[in-house]
Amino acid sequence: MGRTKTIARRSFLIGSAAIVGGVAFGIYQVNKDAPNPLVAGDGEVTLNPFVLITQDGITLITPRAEMGQGVQTTLAALAAEELDVAWEDISVLHGPPAQAYYNSVFLGFAIPGAHYKDTPFKHGLRQQVGKVGKLLDLQGTGGSTSMKDFYERMRRAGASARETLKIAAAKQLEVDVAELTTQDSAVITPDGTHIPYSDLVEAARDVTPPDVKLRDKSTWKYLGKPMPRFDMVGKATGTAQYATDVKIDGMKFATVRMSPTRNGMISYDDTVAKEMDGVEAIINMGDGIAVIATNTWLAIQAAEAVEVIWAQAAYPADTTALRAAIVASLDDEPNSVVRDDGDVTAVVSGTEVMAEYYVPWLAHTTMEPMTTTAHFKGDTLEVWSGNQSPTATRDACAKAVGLEPAQVTINTTMMGGAFGRRGESDFSVQAALIAKALPNTPIRMAWSREEDIRNDFFRPAMFARFRGVVKDGRAAVVDGKIAGPSVFHISSLRQQGSIPPGPDRLHVEGAADQPYGIPNFRIAGHLTDIDVPLGFWRSVGASVNGFIFDTFIDELAHTAGADPLQFRLDLAGAEHAPSTAVIEAVGEMSGWTGSTPDGIGRGVAFTHSFGTPVAQVIEVEDTGSGIKINKCWIAADLGVVLDPKIVEAQMTSGVVYGLSAAMQGEITFSDGIAQQENFNDYDAVRMHTAPKFEVRLLQNNPFIGGAGEPGTPPSMPALGNALFDLTGIRARELPLINTFNLIL
Repeated sequence: MGRTKTIARRSFLIGSAAIVGGVAFGIYQVNKDAPNPLVAGDGEVTLNPFVLITQDGITLITPRAEMGQGVQTTLAALAAEELDVAWEDISVLHGPPAQAYYNSVFLGFAIPGAHYKDTPFKHGLRQQVGKVGKLLDLQGTGGSTSMKDFYERMRRAGASARETLKIAAAKQLEVDVAELTTQDSAVITPDGTHIPYSDLVEAARDVTPPDVKLRDKSTWKYLGKPMPRFDMVGKATGTAQYATDVKIDGMKFATVRMSPTRNGMISYDDTVAKEMDGVEAIINMGDGIAVIATNTWLAIQAAEAVEVIWAQAAYPADTTALRAAIVASLDDEPNSVVRDDGDVTAVVSGTEVMAEYYVPWLAHTTMEPMTTTAHFKGDTLEVWSGNQSPTATRDACAKAVGLEPAQVTINTTMMGGAFGRRGESDFSVQAALIAKALPNTPIRMAWSREEDIRNDFFRPAMFARFRGVVKDGRAAVVDGKIAGPSVFHISSLRQQGSIPPGPDRLHVEGAADQPYGIPNFRIAGHLTDIDVPLGFWRSVGASVNGFIFDTFIDELAHTAGADPLQFRLDLAGAEHAPSTAVIEAVGEMSGWTGSTPDGIGRGVAFTHSFGTPVAQVIEVEDTGSGIKINKCWIAADLGVVLDPKIVEAQMTSGVVYGLSAAMQGEITFSDGIAQQENFNDYDAVRMHTAPKFEVRLLQNNPFIGGAGEPGTPPSMPALGNALFDLTGIRARELPLINTFNLIL
């Protein structure tokens, strides 16, 4: 298996290799069930990797990271719908790193082509290729994949468990299983007797779980409606356990100061720090230092007291030089041209539009900084970490401390935001190494906010140059060139040790994959070779290209003298009906007329990302003392809405995250170091500046789409387009605070 994983991780994630890889592994190997990692104790039975029945109730394993998005509640509802369990009887656990909990969607992204064009065959092919993630132990939360991943898997787990319990009861009662029904965590006999599931624990042990046909949506009682969230009580009472809350007897506290230039440490002087009362150890981490102390605040103070000389960065030292390198890469041959319809070089009569766009570097700034607790005992390591990738975290920690993965236990805690940042293992590995330096002592390692920003894996800055032609009120040509460093390449090199060959489609998503019928339509991606550490930031490439591409579409609409909303409808009409419907819906919701009174501006925007078309209208107002955002209307089509309140929350959350970046988000560099350090200079939308929201969820999409990320991309151009409507000034660069007097 080790050799298989090596081959796959280095070659499988590219489109052309995906099919070959699937054949090489074999259909049987791909489709067979993964082992059940759950071990039942006395009075318990595990009916499959997702369902554990005990004398006290039903525990559902919901193996995706809960970072505020409500994922574990909806995963539980998927299983509970088929299991016929009473909601109040359910408890949820994330579960351990295990092959059974692999992500079945990630690798399907490798299949070329825009998702809006997927046929049932193409969709099935993505699903089949995605199953190879099982052989790679590819367990992770991200890419808005959780519901697509488990929409059928969790329901099948619940249905199989239900029928297992019925078979167990039938054997016990010596009746035909067809005579039994289930309801509210019990098997019901023909005479109306209720046998609680907990009473069937022993009888169910010897039953082979059957495959069962899933129920029709018309029978659903949990899915499709708001359900009480499992994380709410703990959050409201302060009893929810984050990595920051882990407490173990004898615990010590630590923090780190790692190289902000990402190029190591020349020397350090800890004379002052090690004399501070309560400081117990200062550890040379190679590319930085760690401090162990009697409390976290003391550890942070001591770490700041250490005088460190850092090596110079290997990338251009300041923002201006970094930008120049990105712009220069437009002169290189493109890495990708995944959209090339018609002939953009042909002479087309009409009005030509030229525009250049720039978006800055961004940090994740999760509310809870990176934190991990680790306990090293020589031959075992236990880790408590809010992470998005349990198997990768386990393997990285094991390698760091010289253990086998089987000797490492990973406990995935609730997390105070992630947005892609907790898909990295760096902070967990640091805690493991610190714990190894102090064996048999639990260590809680927490970063300061300053460390969290300086040592983020940033969303890259990007520069784009677009040319368009409008003719007879419509877009006839769109020719876009998008430049910047590759998130996919840099993260692949860091995590897997190699860069997959082939075009980087992630670099141009949100532009090249949009459902617009433009006769001559080309999007080229130009990769910039600089080594600023990059990571996946909420909605990834679409977070950049959603702003760039839709802003250009808005410019074309105004040049054509067309209504901006109708202009988009005309482009989407012949390409993708669900996209057309969300644009129509947001126009209806907002009462769009194409004209606004003095002092008011409105902008419309649309982006198709993560399988979900989303249209938004934002309204802004000039108050005389600054511009404020009044309202945001959102229309989205996820195909199937499993919990409307959770989806609405994810849509509005995505907008707030996007508006925070659009209005004021910017990381700048000096001497190779990020200059921003805390929320005083890297702030977000606050409650008093957030708009009022109205959300409408459509269900025309033939395949289930994502919820966590698709709300972010159109929020940025919607705001920029609204500001143009208000002021007549077209902002082609972010953040917008550099151009407009926004109320923050």
